Amino acid sequence: MKIYQHPDLSDVALPAVMQALSDPCRISIVHALLKHEELACNELPVEVAKATLTHHMAVLREAGLIYTRVDGAKCLNSLRSEEFDKQFPGIISLVEQSAVVAS
Repeated sequence: MKIYQHPDLSDVALPAVMQALSDPCRISIVHALLKHEELACNELPVEVAKATLTHHMAVLREAGLIYTRVDGAKCLNSLRSEEFDKQFPGIISLVEQSAVVAS
């Protein structure tokens, strides 16, 4: 069983967060996780190779944006919204608002 590492948000720097949110695919992942409490990777609305998706998820995890838990053979992902908003107030809401603007 894979064990994922999740950083303490006090160890995450703002430039890492901004870099993680600079990719349209990662923004799509965050938008999907804003709508759903948890999603497996195969439920995410992105059309990229498995290795590319693994990379995007690792970048989001390292930036403290997502939490990944293993449930049997599935890896379920969720946003760390509440704790992230305490460390970086307003960023999640800006991403959420960008979904409305992009629609």
